[in-house]
Amino acid sequence: MSRVRFLALVVCLGLALAGAAAAWAAKHGLPAKVQLRSTKLGMILVNRRGFTVYAFTKDGPNHDAFQNIKLCIQAWPPVTSSGPPVAGAGVKPGLLGTIRLKNGRRQVTYSGHPLYTYIGDSSPGQTSFVNIRQFGGRWPALNATGDEVK
Repeated sequence: MSRVRFLALVVCLGLALAGAAAAWAAKHGLPAKVQLRSTKLGMILVNRRGFTVYAFTKDGPNHDAFQNIKLCIQAWPPVTSSGPPVAGAGVKPGLLGTIRLKNGRRQVTYSGHPLYTYIGDSSPGQTSFVNIRQFGGRWPALNATGDEVK
């Protein structure tokens, strides 16, 4: 199997798993949980499953500009919540919020940054894609104060 086909298969599998997890959470009415995890980059924000959550530098405060970039949302799905998001230990509840997307879903924000996951992350706490440049911006991780992790 060629490397390109293998990567395409991994991406499709990641999309299917992410979709199944999101559907399960939505069906069971679980709000998003944002927590801290120790990584080689320090303490960063992660989702309920321990996967890195990212900001997008092209977004404005409390505004998801990324949803307007066609087909990209599948690679960088927004962190959504069926109710008010929950703060894990060390996460400041006052910095958590949500914004409404075009499809009516609520995207979680932290210190005004809309949050995303990346389907290329294969394990909890992975930081290989932090600060990569894609779709005209960078994808930083955030720390507990809502600042970008370098």
